[in-house]
Amino acid sequence: MSEAAARPVVPAAAPQAVEDPELLTSLDPLLREWLPRQRWFAGKGRPVTGFTLDSLTQLRPGAALLHLLVRAHQPPADEGPGDCYQLLIGTTDALAPHLAPTVIGHITQGPLAGRTAYEALQDPGQAAVLLERLRIPGALGALRFHRGPHGEVPRGLVPRPLQAEQSNSSVVYGDQLIAKVFRRVLPGVNPDLELPLALAREGCHRVPAPVAWYETGDATAPGGTTTLGLLQPYLKSAADGWELALKHLTNQQEFIPLARELGRATAEVHTALARALPTVTYTRAHTEQLAEAMARRLETTAHQVPALLPYVPALTTAFDALADLAAGGRNWKAQRVHGDLHLGQCLYDPADGWQLIDFEGEPSRPLAERRMPHPPHRDIAGMLRSFDYAARSHRPWNPAWSDACRAAYCTGYADASGWDPRTDPVLLRAYETDKAIYEALYEARHRPDWLPVPMAALERLAKDG
Repeated sequence: MSEAAARPVVPAAAPQAVEDPELLTSLDPLLREWLPRQRWFAGKGRPVTGFTLDSLTQLRPGAALLHLLVRAHQPPADEGPGDCYQLLIGTTDALAPHLAPTVIGHITQGPLAGRTAYEALQDPGQAAVLLERLRIPGALGALRFHRGPHGEVPRGLVPRPLQAEQSNSSVVYGDQLIAKVFRRVLPGVNPDLELPLALAREGCHRVPAPVAWYETGDATAPGGTTTLGLLQPYLKSAADGWELALKHLTNQQEFIPLARELGRATAEVHTALARALPTVTYTRAHTEQLAEAMARRLETTAHQVPALLPYVPALTTAFDALADLAAGGRNWKAQRVHGDLHLGQCLYDPADGWQLIDFEGEPSRPLAERRMPHPPHRDIAGMLRSFDYAARSHRPWNPAWSDACRAAYCTGYADASGWDPRTDPVLLRAYETDKAIYEALYEARHRPDWLPVPMAALERLAKDG
């Protein structure tokens, strides 16, 4: 990656090795209990049957801070490689009382017997070590730390771990920078690093530019590199888009101007991504495959969410109509997109306007799929669904608010791009239907009380056919 070469990689001091190969064995019983309880653990509901160690790096001498890439093995695919997780574990002879909630367990065997293991990112002293490693580029064990040309990393910023994370963990430093640590690690460059770097090259100021990042692997080797975490500016004065929308709903304040500006911001990001990275054309074969995949997802989801079954025939027409257009010779330009765009992925600052964040895509999908190009309609549909969610989470439900925001968002997008997404209703309906199907499955599994929200949208979308 070109930004990695922006500054030379200077080797850091060699870590003190943990000599005893039984280290993972000593941690095994503790991790089997602790790991499944973490909100970012992907294999919930299945027991952990064992671990293998991909890498172990000491970030502080004497095993005071360990960085591990660990594969958790679970049935029914015990023979597979297992999901890989990034762990930062502190060990100590005497744990400070305020760190009691972070305890992983007491180590009773192996080279660290008698010490207590704990989640290190929740310890400001340990989190400060990560910032210092990111401040100075270099190699440390299996890890490589890089600095880009966008911004500085001052010394001594006070760490503050964030608690409301799902698929990763974040630490704010001095209200100036925020580090994101990816927990479930997948091989390859994470789009949350790749896309903001590409946008920074294009001079797009709608996305915070990465200041530093770290990875494992070798860019010249067949497996390439794997992104482990990144450091970005922290937008202290910015408001979360979801919270801002709910506040406007509660106070009966007009959100339409903000929705229009958010449409403009989305279009600016899409335009910059299309300049920065290769685009493709969705031919008939591409589009038919897309429609077939959406139809299969509907069928599979309906078996898991029975409330969906009565709507399957009408919803399928959304995907049939898309395939029919493709058969008639219609094609679409596809490009890299955000992949999981909604109000919660947007921040608003009155001085700087809207910023888009969290370009990971949907964490449950494979990384290769998240990096595939799509027509911009995918992001637009995600935001349209988000306005609907906001309106329905408020009591009383305000459908007019959602309709007005959806229209304003599309108008803003058209103002900035010269193209109004509403002039392409077939593809937009297909993507919105697919998104609502995804939401229905998620809510049925995790928040059954919210299932009526996507179900109401699916009922509307079924009538649109």
